[in-house]
Amino acid sequence: MEEEKLSSDLLLHAYCAGAFPMGEPETGEVYWYSPDPRAIQPIDGGFHIPRRLAKTVRRGEYEITRDKAFKRVMEQCALPREGREETWITDDILEVYCDLFSRGFAHSVEAWLPLEGEMKVDGALVDECHGRWLAGGIYGVAIGAAFFGESMFSNARDASKVCLVHTIEHLRSRGYELFDVQFVNPHLIQFGVTEIEREDYLKRLQEAIVRPVSWRGD
Repeated sequence: MEEEKLSSDLLLHAYCAGAFPMGEPETGEVYWYSPDPRAIQPIDGGFHIPRRLAKTVRRGEYEITRDKAFKRVMEQCALPREGREETWITDDILEVYCDLFSRGFAHSVEAWLPLEGEMKVDGALVDECHGRWLAGGIYGVAIGAAFFGESMFSNARDASKVCLVHTIEHLRSRGYELFDVQFVNPHLIQFGVTEIEREDYLKRLQEAIVRPVSWRGD
C-alpha cells in the first residue's frame, strides 16, 4: 500500500483489501500486513471449547458486556506483559481505532469481576458506578459479515478466553461468516483455529464484507 496518513477510512479500506496495521513502538511507524496463510477462527462447526473453560463459562464468574469499555480494552492490550515486552498498539493506532469505534465499526467484549472488600485494583480498571473491575477483554473490527479480531488481554484467570467464547457466540447469533484472527498462536489453537491460503481468504473476505450483518443485537 502507498504511504498515507493513518485514518479510520484508510483502516476500512485496508481491511476490505485483506491487510491490517501494526505499529513500531520506537519509531511510531505503521506497517501493513497480509499474511499467507491466514488464520481463521471457526464460528460454527470447527469451534472447540476446552472442557475446563466450558465449566468456567457455565459458572458465570465474569459479567460480560459489549462495547462498554472499548478504549480501556485497547489500552490494556497495549501494555507490556510477560512474553510480550513491546506493543504494536501505538498512540496513533489507538486513536484511529477509537474513531472506528465511534463510527460503529470497531467493537469490544469485556469481562468484569466485582470489587470486593479492600481489594487493590489499578484505578484504570475500575468501574465504580457498577462496583466492578475490568478483568479481561477483546476488541476487533466488523465489516459486513466479517469480524477481524485484533487483540485481547487478561488480568484474571481465563478472562480473555471467556471473552473469546462470548465473542464467537455473539458472531454466530448475529450471522457473521468470517472471523479473521490473522496469525496462529498457542492461545488460539485450542479453539480450533485453522489456516487458509491468502487467495481463499480474500475470496471469503469479499463475500463476507457485502453481507448486511449488524453487530448490535440488543
